[in-house]
Amino acid sequence: MMFICMVINDALQLTLVTALYVASYIFRKIHASVCCFLIMTAVLTTRSTPLILAGMAVERYISICYPLHYNQLCTVPRTVLLISVIFALTAAPPITDLLITLVKEPPSFFHTTIFCDHALLFRDRSIYYKNCVFDGTYLSFVALTLLYTYCKIMLAAQAASAGLASVKRARNTVLLHGVQLLLCMLAFVVPSLQAALISLFPRLSLEIRYIFFLLVYIIPRFMSPVIYGFRDEQFRKYWTRYLSCRSHSVVRVRPVLLKVNLQVK
Repeated sequence: MMFICMVINDALQLTLVTALYVASYIFRKIHASVCCFLIMTAVLTTRSTPLILAGMAVERYISICYPLHYNQLCTVPRTVLLISVIFALTAAPPITDLLITLVKEPPSFFHTTIFCDHALLFRDRSIYYKNCVFDGTYLSFVALTLLYTYCKIMLAAQAASAGLASVKRARNTVLLHGVQLLLCMLAFVVPSLQAALISLFPRLSLEIRYIFFLLVYIIPRFMSPVIYGFRDEQFRKYWTRYLSCRSHSVVRVRPVLLKVNLQVK
């Protein structure tokens, strides 16, 4: 359930971020109220991924270290409750951004057209400092959670005689979550670097934005479902069979096409 939730969340995030990126190139400026809705939803989906990764790591930790209590702890209602809590926590920052902007800005601001960017929409400086504190706190929490669960699973792997396959799989899963977390953290580190590069090379601003857009938003979330898919034995077996069938069909079609061409000539 957590993985399905993460895939849907990342798909929605990719759709919104791509729409914002395309809109910024085509229209340049859009209505502030439309931009506000798109920005808030994109921020919500972006910040949800690390917390979902932490929840998946805790589930792996419980399945390995407390296997007898797994069925009682990891139930469907509790998983739904955890997902609800995750989205409530990640919805708090964009909602407070909106409330602060409503207080600080005049009502006519949301009827203007702006270049759709978070810093241009939520312009008050207190919003920037608030988000820095929030991001640092919850990313540190997620990193500590992944580190703790990985160490516990490593200890369980050492204690298991001859190394159980399930323990090794859980250890690799948590390690993969750590890599995904590092990729997700790029979304919070890159904006400052991007602004610095644009100030140094203003003529290449569009190229810089495009490169960081691919590195930060597209590639990490594109790799996640692909890696999980190939880690599944059934999917890997059928995908390998599909590729082998395709290669054989291509090999068979080429002589037929060559023969047809010779007959035509």
